[in-house]
Amino acid sequence: MLSHDPLWPRAGDWPAWAPGVHADAVVLGIPTCRTSLSPGQTHTTPAAIRDALRYYSADALARPDGQHLVVLDAGDVLEPDGFGEAAAIARVAEIASAASLVIVLGGDNAATVPAALGAWGARIGSAGLVTLDAHHDLRDGTSNGSPVRRLLEAGLAGARVSQLGIEPLANSAAYRARAQQHGISVVTRAELLRTPIEVAMSAALDRAASAGGPVHVDLDLDVCDRSVAPGCSASVPGGISALELRTAARLAGAHPAVTSIDLTELDAERDTADQRTVRLAALCVLEALAGLASRRPSGERGESL
Repeated sequence: MLSHDPLWPRAGDWPAWAPGVHADAVVLGIPTCRTSLSPGQTHTTPAAIRDALRYYSADALARPDGQHLVVLDAGDVLEPDGFGEAAAIARVAEIASAASLVIVLGGDNAATVPAALGAWGARIGSAGLVTLDAHHDLRDGTSNGSPVRRLLEAGLAGARVSQLGIEPLANSAAYRARAQQHGISVVTRAELLRTPIEVAMSAALDRAASAGGPVHVDLDLDVCDRSVAPGCSASVPGGISALELRTAARLAGAHPAVTSIDLTELDAERDTADQRTVRLAALCVLEALAGLASRRPSGERGESL
């Protein structure tokens, strides 16, 4: 059992969200797993991340004036794959109407589709997408390898899509060409060695927000080096560092156009005994919330609580 210290408040264990209740941020699990190209237990991940949140402090979630964010937890969507995807989209849309930021706990990368579509709603024509991912996710069919292609087919403009951390050796020439055809901005892992993540992420967020619409950020943990993300079946040696991913999460939370963020491709059952990947995901949740806390007050949703 974790120790209790009233001077060191733990993160997590947030109150339950209910329809019609407004909040600064709402956490939602979308435990997709059935269409994964690497079958596993990604449906176990939302619960594992919630458990890991308790290892960290809640004090980072305060605004400059000392007021804490109102963070609620909407639980998990049931059976979000296949026919259940429509219900997941509707659930995200309902939450997005009542919160400044929706944080989705995947699930494999298929969770990005309902997370983004639900948050964007009818504004998909002006929406933007930023992915931190080793892969383009432009495959044919319906799987965790196809979310970006499916969002493009749903109406997302490729000119407002940026992909950071792409590993050329984990992709094909055909899908690289597809990214180019759609006008997607691609920043490889090698390019991130020369461009600080702060610079690359800020540029990607501004590009995604250039039409004035909502932005979704997909934090696919397999973008990280395999030493820090062993719980991701497709992570590769030489990926980005844990700190780079955490920095990207905080910048995403701080950007005023970002309305939704997901964490995907983590299989809690594959993780090491020290839970290094799950704990990294939990830290990314808190980084995103800390970023949200730093936003300039808008006087809108969540401000009155």
